[in-house]
Amino acid sequence: MSLQEQTIDVKSMTAKGSEPRSVNRVVEPQYVSEGAGVRLRRSIGSRDLNYLDPFLLLDDFRSDNPDDYIAGFPMHPHRGIETVTYMLAGMIEHQDTLGNKGTIEAGDVQWMTSGRGIMHSEMPQQSDGLLAGFQLWVNLPAKLKMSQPRYQEISSERIPELIGEGGIKIRVIAGRVGSVVGPVTEIAAQPVYLDVSMPAGSQFELPIERESTAFAYLFEGAGEFGITETKSGTRVAETSLVVFGDGDLVMVTTDKEPVRFLFIAGRPLGEPIARYGPFVMNTREEIQQALNDLRDGTFVQKT
Repeated sequence: MSLQEQTIDVKSMTAKGSEPRSVNRVVEPQYVSEGAGVRLRRSIGSRDLNYLDPFLLLDDFRSDNPDDYIAGFPMHPHRGIETVTYMLAGMIEHQDTLGNKGTIEAGDVQWMTSGRGIMHSEMPQQSDGLLAGFQLWVNLPAKLKMSQPRYQEISSERIPELIGEGGIKIRVIAGRVGSVVGPVTEIAAQPVYLDVSMPAGSQFELPIERESTAFAYLFEGAGEFGITETKSGTRVAETSLVVFGDGDLVMVTTDKEPVRFLFIAGRPLGEPIARYGPFVMNTREEIQQALNDLRDGTFVQKT
């Protein structure tokens, strides 16, 4: 059986006495312009939801209009965070001041740890008239904010795709589903990052670590999220971000429509944050130091 054709009974992983998570809130993305004029839908890092510890930002850059994205993101800095780019269509060419260069294509993931500092560019290219993907920012704990920058570039064929009951498909980018572990590893937040596709008339259940931050970003179709023993759940349609409450089980059902969503979870850091554009540190003094390093030409250290 190939890496992308594994069959799994997700329901069998649900332990007796599990507490399902209800929906705390539903956030509608806001359109913003970033980089050299890229039009994005932002749901974390917006006026409605500034921060969801440890997640700092979630952008949806799907478009069939080249004017929305072709200007891209010319060379820019990052410090103190991790950026996660997941492509559905088209590609992004990237390069940085450390000499790294490559292309992220449909189905691929790049998990970049900026650590103490990196300058890089991300330039989109369409495929068959379409560019589609997401970028997530994950905070780094204070002890790793000045660590060595690194990349984990995961090609599509390395991401396991599980087939569950009723034809549910789960791409496991990070974290664990049953015995299957995603290829992105050694991340401080111990994240779960799944791409879940559910046909009409199906049910998805996933055990999740209690007290972890968990959300779903629904980008196709509609479904009922946050079903519990006492609540029927919340019906949500594209395009929306669903923030879950606490518990150790997430449940989603579909009726007459299919649904596709990102499911993302991670351990909150519980640390103070100081945020200035592409820099996220713990104090304003550390932000000022990042600006000083950028001005003085000492921001990027190649050794």
